[in-house]
Amino acid sequence: MASKALYTTVAVVGIAAASGAAWWFQNKPGTGDAGQATASPGATAPQAGASAAGAGRPPAVEVARVELARLTDDTQAVGSLRSRQGVVLRPEVSGRITQLNFRDGERVRKGQLLVQFDDQLPVAQFKQSQAELSIALANHKRNQDLVAQNFISQRSVDESAANLEVAQAKLALAQATLARLKVLAPFDGIAGIRTVNQGDYLKDGADIVNIEDIDAVYVDFRLPERFQSKVRKGQRAMVDLDALPGRKFSAVIQAIDPLLDTNGRSVGVRACIDNRQLQLRPGMFARVTAVFGERDKARVVPEEAIVPQGQKAFVIKLVDGPDKDTKVSQRVEVKVGIRRPGKVEIVDGLDEGDTVVIAGQQRIQKDGSPVRILDVGRARGEGAPAGPAVAQAGAPAAPASSVASAATATAGPVAASGATKPAVAAKAGKAPEGPDPCLVDLASLSPRGESARKPGGEAPARKDGPRPASARS
Repeated sequence: MASKALYTTVAVVGIAAASGAAWWFQNKPGTGDAGQATASPGATAPQAGASAAGAGRPPAVEVARVELARLTDDTQAVGSLRSRQGVVLRPEVSGRITQLNFRDGERVRKGQLLVQFDDQLPVAQFKQSQAELSIALANHKRNQDLVAQNFISQRSVDESAANLEVAQAKLALAQATLARLKVLAPFDGIAGIRTVNQGDYLKDGADIVNIEDIDAVYVDFRLPERFQSKVRKGQRAMVDLDALPGRKFSAVIQAIDPLLDTNGRSVGVRACIDNRQLQLRPGMFARVTAVFGERDKARVVPEEAIVPQGQKAFVIKLVDGPDKDTKVSQRVEVKVGIRRPGKVEIVDGLDEGDTVVIAGQQRIQKDGSPVRILDVGRARGEGAPAGPAVAQAGAPAAPASSVASAATATAGPVAASGATKPAVAAKAGKAPEGPDPCLVDLASLSPRGESARKPGGEAPARKDGPRPASARS
């Protein structure tokens, strides 16, 4: 037991002596700092450099100027083309075809006789009705002369007048029956491919041929409901077609559906494209860029300059310091408008030519801090000009005329909201003559989108005239 206690005491004393020696070597004068520097040079060197930089030089930042650019407020959608007018001709009565007065794919005129059915029996009934009407008219005139001389009673005159009206009704019925055997073109257009031949017997309602008016074509598309307050009649839309790559067509918005789709929460829009050169066909798939408006002198900054904070957006603006050669920071709240790749519109908060920080915002602790503008181009040996005109990664700021949205660059000059100048499309060949049919249709509508009415309140007659009885859409 005594030897065991002795061993324990010696071990404790040895451990205490070793711990004391280690502490003395680590904390003796002149060697602690050097040892610490030797042990962790990577940790102390940056701290020393940062302390020296913070004490001697202001933080370095990259800057850009607020520029003026042409921005277009637009959105993209997909849609389909359809005819301005289209109808499938169908007979209203059964009969055998005796004449086909059109060829597949040729242009037809309004009122042109396209299909004639066998009308021998209706023609005979019509002539019989004419003869009956002549007899009834002669009898009634004779009775009127006789009653004036008191040779017959008034009752005979009334009966002859009734017989005359019956004869007139029979003649009108025969005329209507005869007219139903003629199928007329309801409007100017192009005939499709017929599905019948001369001599075929058709039942009422059978398809004969379709007629399409494609001098102007409609493009129907849908926009999310958040755009329903922006879209207006008369605005422009640029249309790209997969079937015609590289071609762009200008469309005029003519109608907006007052009812929103409850499934997709979208609003239907219809635009019109001038197609007098017949390059477009109904049913084509279209990519539409709806243009709500444009601003030629929009103030834009690189998107890196925006510092979001909650629901607000800020930028760090550089202003002159106490000395002419120094710049100090100033935090400014801005209102952001249209966003484009790499650019953001500033609606309020900055003026043209102001200098904003685009990199290094985290180094600025508070307003009024002096900063050092970093010339990234010269640092990389690119020879970029010095000063606050450096925008991003040493590239000089682009001129205002070259900063435009992608939609504007591809669409070209697009009229602002409500403009109605002629459509401009990349079309080959001679330009069509006459007014743009889309603008003619748009001008025929009142500002509220309803058909213009006569002073007496009566609706005007339709341009395409009354719908023939032989045509069903």
